[in-house]
Amino acid sequence: MLHLRVIAPYERTDRVVEALDRAPGVTNVVVLAKAARRPEGDVVLADVAREAANAVIEDLKALGLEEDGSITAEEIELSISRGAVEAEERAPGEGDDAVVWDQFEARVALDSRITWAFLAFLTIATQLAAIGVLIPSQILIVGAMVLGPEFGAVAAVSFGLLGRHWPLIGAAVRTLAVGFAVATAVTLACALVSRGIGMITPDMLRHNDEVHFIVKPDRWSFIVALLAGAAGVLSITAGKSSALVGVFISVTTVPAAGYMAAALALGRWDDVGGSALQLVVNIAGMVVAGTLTLFLQRRLWTRYGGSRA
Repeated sequence: MLHLRVIAPYERTDRVVEALDRAPGVTNVVVLAKAARRPEGDVVLADVAREAANAVIEDLKALGLEEDGSITAEEIELSISRGAVEAEERAPGEGDDAVVWDQFEARVALDSRITWAFLAFLTIATQLAAIGVLIPSQILIVGAMVLGPEFGAVAAVSFGLLGRHWPLIGAAVRTLAVGFAVATAVTLACALVSRGIGMITPDMLRHNDEVHFIVKPDRWSFIVALLAGAAGVLSITAGKSSALVGVFISVTTVPAAGYMAAALALGRWDDVGGSALQLVVNIAGMVVAGTLTLFLQRRLWTRYGGSRA
């Protein structure tokens, strides 16, 4: 279930309540007259089943509430209500299969911004990956994979391609490019200092067969990226954060950036090219699979879920 909070101009409150009353999957409707101050209006509260949320939100947006009102939705962790159970039964489809498109767009838009936190996490993850390559330690590499924050921007590219939302695509691509450039540059600088003081040598990349898969992309790399991209989008749309962790462990993006930085510092030019190609292959595979997954979700839900996408 989702909890809706709507701020409606006084003259549109009745239309908002009518839209909620006629929608399947809505319950616990409450009207707080003249409760809103900025913007001014009435506050209307309601609980709505996820599978009915898209149609309800579209109806509310059609009333112009984006311009001079407000529509807010948040997840309900616990609802002890027979009315809520009946609302979910009336709504078509299953809640776990439903994608609340406005919610998904808001999430990926946030994840595609360049922030200090994003750059810090990606840089730390890349440095951990580089250390894991040099030691070598697969445990460190897996840890770096989990820490990497890049999948949100990848999902934003997929969503942008689905809706031809070019500004979102541009922002997400810029975030990925700047993020990996900064992370690789910082890791390269640290590796050069380490080489200068004798902590690392070129031989450390010659005898690490355990991690050579990072610089040897093949058809399996692309297949894994496709599967991970599909699983990642499904985990976000279904709210399964534990599944998303598995996606991070599956794809070789951060390890490729870490290996590239280490190879640059140690003059291993063939490995630089291989790791760069691995990074591109993985991101491309995830974008392709993510876009196709979102397309199928929208088509199947529109056809069989009985709700507007």
